[in-house]
Amino acid sequence: MSTPVTQLFDLSGKTALVTGGSRGLGLQIAESLGEAGAKIVLTSRKAADLEEAAAHLQAKGIDTRWIAADASDAEQVHKVCRETLERMGQVDILVNNAGAAWGAPAEDHPLEAWDKVMNLNVRSIFVFSQAIGKASMIPRRQGRIINVASIAGLGGNPAGMETVAYNTSKGAVVNFTRVLAAEWGEHGITVNAIAPGFFPSRMTQGTLKKMGADTLASHAPLRRLGDDDDLKGAALLFASAAGKHITGQILAVDGGVSCITGG
Repeated sequence: MSTPVTQLFDLSGKTALVTGGSRGLGLQIAESLGEAGAKIVLTSRKAADLEEAAAHLQAKGIDTRWIAADASDAEQVHKVCRETLERMGQVDILVNNAGAAWGAPAEDHPLEAWDKVMNLNVRSIFVFSQAIGKASMIPRRQGRIINVASIAGLGGNPAGMETVAYNTSKGAVVNFTRVLAAEWGEHGITVNAIAPGFFPSRMTQGTLKKMGADTLASHAPLRRLGDDDDLKGAALLFASAAGKHITGQILAVDGGVSCITGG
């Protein structure tokens, strides 16, 4: 007997932990999951940003908590995971969104900047997934992990960006998603990734200023950049029962840029 579609997308009774959730794409995803009924735990580095984000979600009637931590520090990641589980009892949905970028020609890219990007964009995803998977998802034989990759991890250098560490890190996120999906499928855990194109955000403001928002939009078949709603549907699909038979997939949300660049 089939399930009504509204029930498939209902997240009532679920808890979602969203990293890098105080602004931008992470906050958009948190808003989507919260509006579908999930309780939200946000984490990022700055308490002030988290307070503002939590107030924004709470004003929409979303049950929201927050924990300030540096996701590039494994000890702080484990602290976030422990506190979340102590307060919420379980984590049903993990959104690995925390990330950083660094612009520099490859020949001049500082090694310390390479390490900073890799630690946050790749290492933290592994640490969060391992901690939550082992403590909450594997024992219950259920869970949803959503990684935020990028079209920069699909097509190498889609817009002539000088961000070798960032692009490389997002390529790693793509393959990490596939590997973990294959390994943890037997535990009833799905692992998927969203690969956004260009969205106006604090992280992309340098690129948008350098290359021009209109120019970047003109490169997309849909002739637009992403907006405040464009990740919501993809995130909800991967987080809900509607996506229970989808795992190891990378969904580009980029206005069609990757169909031109071959991502």
